[in-house]
Amino acid sequence: MRRAFPSHFLSAGLAVAVVLVGMTGTVSRSHAAEEAEAAPVSAEEKTEERRLKRESELRDVTRDISISEEKLEQINRTIRTIDRDRKGLNEELIRTGSRMQQLEAQMNATERRLARHQQNEDTVRASLQERRGTLAEVLVALQRIGHRPPPAMAVRPQDALAAVRSAILLNAVMPDVRIEAEALASDLAELTRLRASIETEYERLRAGATKLAEEQHRLELLLAEKQKKREKSEQMLAQERERAEELAAKATSLKQLLADLENEVGSAREAAAAARASDEAHASGRYGYADPFADPGRLSPQIPFADAKGFLPRPVSGTLLQDYGVADGFGNKTNGQSYVTRANAQITSPADGWVAYAGEFRSYGQLVILNAGNGYHILLAGMDQINVELGQFVLAGEPVARMGDTRVASVANLNFGSEQPVLYVEFRKDGTAVDPKPWWSNAENEKVRG
Repeated sequence: MRRAFPSHFLSAGLAVAVVLVGMTGTVSRSHAAEEAEAAPVSAEEKTEERRLKRESELRDVTRDISISEEKLEQINRTIRTIDRDRKGLNEELIRTGSRMQQLEAQMNATERRLARHQQNEDTVRASLQERRGTLAEVLVALQRIGHRPPPAMAVRPQDALAAVRSAILLNAVMPDVRIEAEALASDLAELTRLRASIETEYERLRAGATKLAEEQHRLELLLAEKQKKREKSEQMLAQERERAEELAAKATSLKQLLADLENEVGSAREAAAAARASDEAHASGRYGYADPFADPGRLSPQIPFADAKGFLPRPVSGTLLQDYGVADGFGNKTNGQSYVTRANAQITSPADGWVAYAGEFRSYGQLVILNAGNGYHILLAGMDQINVELGQFVLAGEPVARMGDTRVASVANLNFGSEQPVLYVEFRKDGTAVDPKPWWSNAENEKVRG
């Protein structure tokens, strides 16, 4: 007659067996044999491998997002109903740029939550893995006891010594088995919860990517419509771009580049003249300072740039990597700020101003320079695509460029340990770099009015 084991004893053993099967795929192979067969991989290598895999998964989630034909037609109808005057287009461009940056900020927050869930998942899995050997040994002991159960005293009283020894052994083993089983159950429940949370965040990320793709399509239509409103022909614009590129290739400094542009390129010359006229108007007191961003049809800044401190929107929804005035690793201090952004993030103008330059320039990569008046210039570098032309007047919050998929050349070619795109922002006064922080608006849920 075989002895029946207590139900809690069997439940503990079953829990251990199930977990081991899930972690190792089988319980028949010994732990030592698996360790011997596995190639030695350091914890750092495993962490890096998981990081690369997750970055690839995130790119896959937001890549190749398709917009339904119905949604495309709805966006096209909306664009067709917009007033074709400059004011209507500017207003819709600014609203679209603001929505895109809000969506990018939401997706960044989703990715941060996703990263935390995945780190917690790694911790739980590591805890299970650390106890794998101990649990295997316990399971083997349980299996052996199951094959050779202790004798029943009522049937075989002569085996009293063996029965006592078995009782002592079980009394020593069972509390540990129960503790391990309960810990396993807790870890497995947490693992299940984390997997559900991760899937929820992935769905939220996919939804955000779809909305962002829709706004990108809307923006492309708006930019194309604004292109039609430009007074200069495509041929004239192409000639000016070519001449600007020639001057950029010869210039040894930004100061020289701007001077050459104003002397030899009509659009740059007209932009500089408009900036001077705006400065003179401000000096004469002809412009009011109240609500300087209210009129999307404005053709010049409503207030001097120096008076816009604390009101300007940041050009991108991203994370500040390197601030102004800190050591750059090459024995110098940084002249601007660097922001890590999402792939293909939208870049908007931080202020009203005229495009003094748009194109490649030395180590800056793709560069946009805005003449904000009063001797101030704003530099934006590291983009992949520029959507403005020389001499064009742009408003604060208006889309001017787009980042690429990965990091490209920046002003200092700094290595931030990431392949994510990096936007470089620099403010200059009469050719000298100044700290941009006093100009940024820190209001929560900031919205650019248009």
